[in-house]
Amino acid sequence: MRTEICDKFGIEYPIFAFSHCRDVVAAVSNAGGMGVLGAVFLTVDELTENLNWIDQHVRDKPYGVDVLIPAKYTGKGEGLSAEELENKLHDMIPEEHRNFAKKIMKDAGVPELPENHKVMELIGLTEETAKPLIDVSLTHEKVRLIVNALGTPPAYIVKEIQDSGRMVAALCGSVKHALNHKAAGIDIAICQGTEGGGHTGDVGSIVLWPEVIDAVAPLPVLAAGGIGRGKQMAAALAMGAQGIWAGTLWLTTTESDCSPEQKEAYLKATSRDTVRTRSWSGKYGRSLRNDWTDAWERSDTPDPLGFPLMGMVVQEAIERQKIYTAQAQPHVGFNPAGQIVGSTNVVKSVRIILQEIIEEYLDAVERLNDLLA
Repeated sequence: MRTEICDKFGIEYPIFAFSHCRDVVAAVSNAGGMGVLGAVFLTVDELTENLNWIDQHVRDKPYGVDVLIPAKYTGKGEGLSAEELENKLHDMIPEEHRNFAKKIMKDAGVPELPENHKVMELIGLTEETAKPLIDVSLTHEKVRLIVNALGTPPAYIVKEIQDSGRMVAALCGSVKHALNHKAAGIDIAICQGTEGGGHTGDVGSIVLWPEVIDAVAPLPVLAAGGIGRGKQMAAALAMGAQGIWAGTLWLTTTESDCSPEQKEAYLKATSRDTVRTRSWSGKYGRSLRNDWTDAWERSDTPDPLGFPLMGMVVQEAIERQKIYTAQAQPHVGFNPAGQIVGSTNVVKSVRIILQEIIEEYLDAVERLNDLLA
């Protein structure tokens, strides 16, 4: 199980855990894997607070930070500040889309936001808003990996991270994306099949992994997309991956900071209860299907906008969900999840899940060895 990537980071198992919850990140790193904190939707101050907390709870273990810099988006490259870009994009959003989003929330019985509640619409969705998060991350010694969740990072950012002695990784959903990553000189490609949660392409993991691994060799590849079992890890390593990247797996753990209502939605879901939709960010991503995702798919309703405009429309709905979770969750909750969610039907600790993956991986390897014998 110990691959070259383990030696590079000084970790015991090549299991990388993406989570927006700092407790999960610390627990995975302490258990021998590597936690990666999702920084999208965090302000600089919020990220600083989270990184300070993780630093204190991972002892001498490494961890990573995940940001979002799309390769293409409306307004990119125009030399605008984050505030100027947000103002420009804000004015481009049709009132029809804002009103429809509000109607969905109202029909679901979700109260309006308090009058003094400010919604930061563009938070973490562009290079202009992600770069300050990277700058903060690079001031923390135990942050050893910066991951870009959407697209190839700009060359100057790749150089800055690598010059600091850290590594850069980026997710890809096609061979083309993976080759772009390799050409940009990143250190690790994270190959995510369509089964994965969040932003994802349309090719299945079992097909995509070997395509990408062969195309970018000898660049290290982490297999992602619907991973949650040791058998899957054995298959990924057999294809040439150097480790796995999992996200959905940690949503229902004891350490997860998901609300009770959101955890219940994940626990009840089957592998067929997810949908690939543009209704949350404007780019295709997988989440639990509900009234929100269905509403934007109807022929008599507005079509989702492009990225990041749709994400800006959605921010108010997400903020309302945070405050009024009990009302929002059953019908319009924002629940990114991969198809492996159907296997997360019991609350377990991070450490137990890691142990189960490792044990099942070893069983699978032994079974293959017996076949060879």
